[in-house]
Amino acid sequence: MPFTVLLVDDEPLVRAGLRAVLEAQPDIEVVGEAADGAAVIPLVNRLRPDVVAMDVRMPLMDGIEATRLVLRTVPDPPKILVVTTFENDEHVYEALRAGADGFLLKRARPAEIVHAVRLVAEGESLLFPAAVRQLAAEYGTNEARAALERAALTDREEEVLRLVARGLSNAEIAAGLTVGIETVKSHVSSILAKLGARDRTQAVIAAYESGFVAPS
Repeated sequence: MPFTVLLVDDEPLVRAGLRAVLEAQPDIEVVGEAADGAAVIPLVNRLRPDVVAMDVRMPLMDGIEATRLVLRTVPDPPKILVVTTFENDEHVYEALRAGADGFLLKRARPAEIVHAVRLVAEGESLLFPAAVRQLAAEYGTNEARAALERAALTDREEEVLRLVARGLSNAEIAAGLTVGIETVKSHVSSILAKLGARDRTQAVIAAYESGFVAPS
């Protein structure tokens, strides 16, 4: 079955461009469009997309609040890919903190757009560019540092978290550590549980905000 995508952007030309790029792929289907975050919940409930490609800035309800609503109210919610013009936009970081799973620039090349959707849909790698890592580090707090200490990660879990923060997939981590992929999945699940993180993105935000991982 193809990955299904809902496009949410107040610019018709942006939606048309994303649709053209994504629907050229045999494994991706665009199932709907919306011009504002306020329309997302009913469309998600009706269409059940795998991924919502969400503009971060919209007139009535922005992508940050729409992300929060989706994750708070929709059972088994879709992955959310934040789409924006500027990579160092603090709104993007806030959307990631709210629970978005990845990040895409509107000026990205077609191959990058397709890769981003597949990556987010599969959920085993991250779209977390250097500019957003720097923002995460700047938002660091003593609370974040204390929370990471309380998590009491093992040495191996710390090693895996550093690799996850670099954007490596489970398969890449397994190859680098010379362990089985199921072992890596087990470590990742344990890390998420100990940090109280919904997914890999939230775990990496915690890693940068706590200073456990430094932006490079």
